Amino acid sequence: MIIMKVRIYSTKSCPECRVLKSYLLALDIDFDEEIVESPEQIEALEQKTGQRRVPVLENGDGFIIGFDPEKVKALVH
Repeated sequence: MIIMKVRIYSTKSCPECRVLKSYLLALDIDFDEEIVESPEQIEALEQKTGQRRVPVLENGDGFIIGFDPEKVKALVH
């Protein structure tokens, strides 16, 4: 198994974000988290991903929008 590090964008009140973080920890995937709260941060996230939705997982290959266990699991070879 390859242990990698990813970045996630989330909010403090997002239940799906908490599930994603727990899932990443269970798979031994290290992550940095950026809390998106201000209008400027939301705009920057939208410009980067084309989405205003969280959670967003960013890896070297692109973005996973929302919690998608199959896509997240595919990150671990």
